[in-house]
Amino acid sequence: MNTHAGSAWARRDMESVFHGFTDLETLNRDGPVVLTHGEGIHVFDVNGKAYMDANSGLWNNVAGFNHPGLIEAICQQARRFPGYHAFFGRVADTTVALSEKLLQLSPFESGRVYYTNSGSEANDTVVKMLWMLHRRNGQPQRRKIITRLNAYHGVTVATASMTGKAYNAEFGLPLPGFLHADCPHYWRFARPGESEQEFSLRLARSLEEMIIKEGPDTIAGMFCEPVQGAGGVIPPSEGYFEAIRPILRKYGIPLIADEVITGFGRTGEMWGSVKYDLQPDAIVASKCITAGYFPMGAIILGPALGEALTRVSEAAEEFPHGFTAGGNPLASAVALKALEVIETEGLLDNVRRVSPRFLAGLKGLAEHCYAGEARGVGLMGAVELVSDKNSKAPLDGRLQIPERIANKALGKGLICRPLGQAIVLGPPFIITEAQIDEMFAILQETMAEVFSDVGL
Repeated sequence: MNTHAGSAWARRDMESVFHGFTDLETLNRDGPVVLTHGEGIHVFDVNGKAYMDANSGLWNNVAGFNHPGLIEAICQQARRFPGYHAFFGRVADTTVALSEKLLQLSPFESGRVYYTNSGSEANDTVVKMLWMLHRRNGQPQRRKIITRLNAYHGVTVATASMTGKAYNAEFGLPLPGFLHADCPHYWRFARPGESEQEFSLRLARSLEEMIIKEGPDTIAGMFCEPVQGAGGVIPPSEGYFEAIRPILRKYGIPLIADEVITGFGRTGEMWGSVKYDLQPDAIVASKCITAGYFPMGAIILGPALGEALTRVSEAAEEFPHGFTAGGNPLASAVALKALEVIETEGLLDNVRRVSPRFLAGLKGLAEHCYAGEARGVGLMGAVELVSDKNSKAPLDGRLQIPERIANKALGKGLICRPLGQAIVLGPPFIITEAQIDEMFAILQETMAEVFSDVGL
């Protein structure tokens, strides 16, 4: 149990901070965890207690919390040129260099890069790009955006409308014109006796039926995460992207890969698009692009989409959109260093090396009598809890089992994330096999205690 409730720092927090995406009942009872610093994959609170962060902050602190090279890159750039914009044809040299590096790393032969401050802003920006492109091409009716149920694409008004989560009803979202196709979660949604390939083909047929019903000439684009991250780490069913890609091409619908979580190594490949052969028209990146050391989002436009947007923007005299800190030179310098660290300091290699140990640990959790499915790829995974393995019936939500597990694990010095009926893990790329074993040992112990506490 968290012991911060009633402390001076907890009182100061509760009197001044408004927390988002936080279980407020737990916060009010246990108080916040106020952190002071990090070392490696651990963060430390104001009392000096260490926590292994098994979620890399929010998927992004992949090089740990005190990487000397990243810190030095920040200091050097801050001394030289700490801030500027990318408007009016002016841009920092580090931003140009980063653009070249991103295109080199991308699966595209050429293209253009556009910068934002976050993944939400980047996805939101692509929506506007598509709307402008179709309008300038004489198809102003092409405004509908397709995503998938249980997808997560951000928190702006547009990207929250793209996010297939029930909580967005709190804001009266989604807006009209945002469509949600089927979630490619085979374990949860397959019909009895249906193979994984058959499931994927059925979802592809359902997607085409949606497109035809809505009108192909009204669809602006489709956004897909290679692995649905905040949906509970849901890899695509076998053959899914191979099945939907020809349909999108048939109707001239751009495919946008949301790689905010999967980009730069999380799946064991530099891109989830490569891992699952998406062949997208554009890639949205954020999070790992700076290893979590500075806010940044980027849109990597493939050659065809990049050329088309350039052409219509020239006709309009400009692309009338941007953010004050988009392409910030400090962010760009940190990103250049972060990509170097991932590539040359063995971080991507380590993901590949320790992933089998990580996935084996997930499989071990799946042996628990209330674990329905353990799923994952690379260094991202989840165990979904059920009341019955055979029927896959969920646990009584009033028991708040995942929240209880996360809270009890926190008391044992482990940060993990409850998501619906699942516990989600996405540790830093620098994690060792010994630390993986420690992480799963704590989770095994915690799950046993929680289910015992509630009498299951």
